[in-house]
Amino acid sequence: MSLRQRFTLLYSTFMGGILLIFGAAVYILVNVILLNQVDTMLAVVVRDITQVTKVNDLGKLNLISLPPLDMTSNAYVQVWGPDGKIIATSPSIGTLTKSLDPAGLESGLAIYEDSYLDGAHLRVLSVPLKLRDRIIGTLQVGASLSVVDATRGNLLSTMAVIAVVAVLMSAIGSWIILGRALSPLESIAETVDQINRADDLSRRIPYQEHQKNEDEIGDLVVSFNQTLERLESLFTSQQRFLADVSHELRTPLTVIKGNVDLIRRMKQADEESLSSIDQEAGRLTRLVGGLLMLAQAESGKLTLVLRPVELDLLLTEVFTEMRVLAGTKVHVHLNEIDQVMVNGDRDRLKQVILNLASNAIQYTPQGGDVYLSLAKIGEQARIIIRDTGPGIPAEDLPHIFDRFYRAEKSRTRSNTSGFGLGLSIAHWIVEHHGGQIKVESKEGKGTTFVIWLKIHTQ
Repeated sequence: MSLRQRFTLLYSTFMGGILLIFGAAVYILVNVILLNQVDTMLAVVVRDITQVTKVNDLGKLNLISLPPLDMTSNAYVQVWGPDGKIIATSPSIGTLTKSLDPAGLESGLAIYEDSYLDGAHLRVLSVPLKLRDRIIGTLQVGASLSVVDATRGNLLSTMAVIAVVAVLMSAIGSWIILGRALSPLESIAETVDQINRADDLSRRIPYQEHQKNEDEIGDLVVSFNQTLERLESLFTSQQRFLADVSHELRTPLTVIKGNVDLIRRMKQADEESLSSIDQEAGRLTRLVGGLLMLAQAESGKLTLVLRPVELDLLLTEVFTEMRVLAGTKVHVHLNEIDQVMVNGDRDRLKQVILNLASNAIQYTPQGGDVYLSLAKIGEQARIIIRDTGPGIPAEDLPHIFDRFYRAEKSRTRSNTSGFGLGLSIAHWIVEHHGGQIKVESKEGKGTTFVIWLKIHTQ
């Protein structure tokens, strides 16, 4: 059963239940009103008859005459003596000698009862007639309930017809409304099916812009489309990742295989071939290490050991190492440096700064400059690594932290170049320290990386 059918059935059942409760309440109310009218009429007749009831000298009941009855011919009156013999009856009763309500003669109380006499449905009021607390007779007044029964039957029939029509109308209305309301869900199911059959994550569920955030279904459509966009991005990233990994692995493996073949042909290992194999094996080791670190980071298995870290000492340490790395090629400068302490993993933070600084040195031309600085800005520490290299094209900047992404226009690939993993790892480390890493660059003027970290408070 479809969701639309289930909701329609549920709504129809609910509506039917409401109508059933309402109908029962109306039926009971109408029945009480009709019976009260009959009971009131019977009480008035009893009052009129008791007013003309007399007692003779012997203390026996003596009914002079029945008063004119303001009732239809369906009304009946009986006056019974204490000996169980009938004393008087109304003309409408004819030759009937049976009691209208035998139980009422024995009760000794004024009671209303429904009675069936010769197939006729009656409402009977039995009232004991007393003389000084002694019962000297019983008055029974009855009225036919044929009109009441007919009214009840008509009411039931009318309410049944109304209920059936109302339930059908509600079912049809809910079916139409639910069809319109659930149509986006059908679109979702159809889109998912198309995606499964065509492996096309570019498909989206169509919806009107004015319906956006209008109801829960609209929110669901928007969320589902956003999920599809995310999945498409992840799938594309995965495809690119696999292609990049394959490409990065292919080059060193090809070099290693070529050198191995050369050694076999020459039947001796020359120093150049061994050096090339060693170099490419190192590249593979670094690649695998970077991939392993990213995998651990994304799976949550890469833990950070957070302790108070003196950034000024850490930056001075990096500066010393970078001067050795730069040699005479690039001038490395340590600008302003404030005493700043943060809560972080010292080794990972050093890895980030070393990676950015080594990249700056690597891609800065001969005679260029690399600047390091540390400043305390409010409650944050700001680390700047700036170079005077060729810069990064504007179209490459949004992707600079993506895995395996390199701005090839400005940074040529060589045996010493990285794999495009360092910045991804740096971005992850900084973010998991609660900080931010940003990049600014202009072609021909250089690149600036800025790291923001929250200052450690005692």
